[in-house]
Amino acid sequence: MSAKKKDKVEEKKDKVEENCDSIKEEDEDEEKEEEEKEEEEEEEEDGSSSSSASSSPVNPEDPVVQDIPESVEDFLRNFLRKLGLTRTLSLFELEWHSRARGGGGGIFVPDALTHRQALLEKLEAVRGDAEQLRKQVLTAAQSLLRMQQESDYHRQQHRRLSEQKHVLTGDCKQLQEQLQDSQEALKRLRDKHEAALRTKTLLGLQKERAQRLPEPEPETPSRKPPPSSPSGAMEPCGLPAGPEAPEKSSFQLFCSFRAHQLPISGVAPHPGRPLLASASDDRTWRLWDLPRSGEKVARMLLIGEGHSDWLSGCSFHPEGSRLATTSGDKTVRLWDFSACRCVLLLAGHSQPTWGSSFHSGGHILASCSADGTARMWDPSRGCCRMILRRHGASVNSVAFLPCSDLLLTSSADKTVVVWDGRLGVSTATFRGHRHPCNHAAFSPTTNAVASCDSRGTVHLWDTRKPAAPTGVVDAGPHAANQVAFNQSGKLLAVASGDCLVRLVEAESCGVSSLAGHRKSVQSVTFDLQGGTLMSAGSDGLINVWL
Repeated sequence: MSAKKKDKVEEKKDKVEENCDSIKEEDEDEEKEEEEKEEEEEEEEDGSSSSSASSSPVNPEDPVVQDIPESVEDFLRNFLRKLGLTRTLSLFELEWHSRARGGGGGIFVPDALTHRQALLEKLEAVRGDAEQLRKQVLTAAQSLLRMQQESDYHRQQHRRLSEQKHVLTGDCKQLQEQLQDSQEALKRLRDKHEAALRTKTLLGLQKERAQRLPEPEPETPSRKPPPSSPSGAMEPCGLPAGPEAPEKSSFQLFCSFRAHQLPISGVAPHPGRPLLASASDDRTWRLWDLPRSGEKVARMLLIGEGHSDWLSGCSFHPEGSRLATTSGDKTVRLWDFSACRCVLLLAGHSQPTWGSSFHSGGHILASCSADGTARMWDPSRGCCRMILRRHGASVNSVAFLPCSDLLLTSSADKTVVVWDGRLGVSTATFRGHRHPCNHAAFSPTTNAVASCDSRGTVHLWDTRKPAAPTGVVDAGPHAANQVAFNQSGKLLAVASGDCLVRLVEAESCGVSSLAGHRKSVQSVTFDLQGGTLMSAGSDGLINVWL
């Protein structure tokens, strides 16, 4: 049995030796092939280096190729061969090649030099990153220092500005207090000035009123009154006509001032002083001291508030101490300048009131309304004395003939009617308008009557011949809102809706125009001397023409 085992071991040894020889031969062949390939690569590198050297000089900064140490298996083979451990070498090669043929990958065990070189490269990279970080840190530190300096500078500026703001705030408060005190003082002075102007105006009115009082006369035998004219109450008693009455046919704009912010519906001149009253849609009336020679601005003396709706017109009492106003609140109010308040409220109309007029004696006040009636009031008792019913539509204007009981009304029913105020009956009716009548006025010194309608047509009438107009003037197509005679009765002013004031000569019906308003002209009037024309419009302006 031992002999057989020996034989088997020897056979195995022989087979191992044969395998080792075959493996050695294969390794030798592989080594030869590798050596040949290395020689070919070296030749190719030598050729390329020679060509590059011939074409361009060698750059000393080019990377140097380093020799990589031999692999681990070659090291082991050389080590075993050097020691003569052939059997161990054969077993190693057998197991190594069988493992390589079986697909098992070898484990790369780097040597110390390779590991050292890799570590050096990593260390160099880390040092470069550290250097970059150091530079970034230095830059950030410089930026931080600069930002801190800027922050300190801005903080100082902020503190300085805060102190200046505090000082300026204190100065501003002091100035506001001084301004408030100055405004209060100015207001007090203005109130005193207005009170002084009112007192002066009222004293002037009272003085004129006292001068008008009749002086007591000694008893004398009764005398018969002068015979009245054939026309009875139709004869007016205004200013005397003829050469003594001032005549003026052309006007120029003297001054213009804003009286209200809203449209002005009507103006009325004071019977004895250069004063003018205005009524507006802002529910107030105002009393103005008209500018005199050398002045261009009117002064407001009084303002009246009390109506709950827009105002449509105003008229002075013959004595000039009271003012009547009409409004859209359906009432007529009577204002006393001495008391600076409303002293009488007349309510009776069922629709807005359009206008009012005092009798020359001051004991009767007439008003007209959109309810189609005209009323005659007793201001002393505050009651309605008479209602005039004839018109079939709104009564738009009412006016007394000076020193007469005759009353003139115009209506939207296209008619103009003359009434006897004592009896309440109509004495004449003027028909000829084709459109609603807006206004009508008596001539102070003649028997003429003028009327205008919503189409801009102006008719001139003779109270003794009411059948047909004596003259027709076409001022359309815009509405004619109001007409007014001067004291001589020879010139007629027309307030037109096309922003113009037209002047009509009563005898020839010649027409001229005055431009100065921006919107529709609502009211025109002459002063008592006839030398000044006042106009007011929807633009809130009052123009004075000389």
